[in-house]
Amino acid sequence: MMQGVWGKQFGPALLLAVLALLFNVASAGAQTIRDLPPPPPAPTPKPKPTPTPRDEDFEVIKTNSNLVMVPVSVVDAQGQALLGLQVGAFRLDEEGRTQDIVELGNPDQVPLDIAILFDISSSVSQKGFFAFQQKAAAAFLKQVLKPSDRAAVFTIADEPKMVSPLVSADIAATRLVTIPAASAPVPTAFYDTVAAAAKYLTTNSADRHRRVILVISDGDDNFSSMVKETVAEARASMRGELTPAAARISLDARRQRAVLDVQKAVQQADAAFYSINPGGQSVHLNVISTRSQNAMKSIADSTGGNAFVPDGEKDLEKVFNEVAAELRGQYLLQYYSNSQGPGVQFRRIAVAVPSRPDVRVRARQGYYPKQK
Repeated sequence: MMQGVWGKQFGPALLLAVLALLFNVASAGAQTIRDLPPPPPAPTPKPKPTPTPRDEDFEVIKTNSNLVMVPVSVVDAQGQALLGLQVGAFRLDEEGRTQDIVELGNPDQVPLDIAILFDISSSVSQKGFFAFQQKAAAAFLKQVLKPSDRAAVFTIADEPKMVSPLVSADIAATRLVTIPAASAPVPTAFYDTVAAAAKYLTTNSADRHRRVILVISDGDDNFSSMVKETVAEARASMRGELTPAAARISLDARRQRAVLDVQKAVQQADAAFYSINPGGQSVHLNVISTRSQNAMKSIADSTGGNAFVPDGEKDLEKVFNEVAAELRGQYLLQYYSNSQGPGVQFRRIAVAVPSRPDVRVRARQGYYPKQK
């Protein structure tokens, strides 16, 4: 009976106590979960490195963008410029490999830079028409040069002297006619002056310009660094140790070397060499003048220019007109070289018009590639 009374009195209370205990435990657990810090973010996977391709996976293709421009003059049997030829009329070989001519440029659209070299040494200035030469040369500059063209003026005497840098035709012509003739015997450093003009054009003429070196001289040189007698030779000669025959052989060898060196300098300048010899037909009367004229012709032939020997004042004007017409009527062949040779060696080229065997083609015999 007591047991039943206890159950009736304490049963509900016990039940409530148990429920309260369970509630507190649940609340404590819930509070503990909320107080925990958030879980760390999941790690980001590292990207896999791109594998380095092996040499056999692909072939590297190298291209050569060496655009070469070759001024070409084409004349008929009478020496008159032949105009109107198209690209297909020309054949151009470099080191024996035919080149694809990509363009036939218009000379009127390509600026022209001329270095005109005027001989004032005694061998030339004593000629009777020195002043006439000056006027003819000045008229030539005004005739052939356009506003975009320029001319530099050098004198040939005992050393190279630049009278005027590259300027307009009017300014260059004015300075040219004021050059005084030599009043006393003056030695001639012909080769040194041509080399100096070539170096000047290389440094001061813009890329893709046409370049011309025009000399008015007999080409006789007795004072350039390579041809004049050395101190050692002079002393040996005074002591009688150098026979005249040996001295002559040595001097001839140095002259040949000087011509080749000047030829290379003009070729490296991408210039065409023209010479006008005021000595007239008398240049063929002695060994020295003939040798000098042949040297100028050799340089002209190798660079696509020409060597003239006018006979008197009237013929001098005609020659200047021929040079002017030739420069205005040139074909400018342009191609991308496919040569496989080393980049700094001289590359020989040959230009022809196969369909016209009756014409004469003048172009440089080769060029030195520009160093990258």
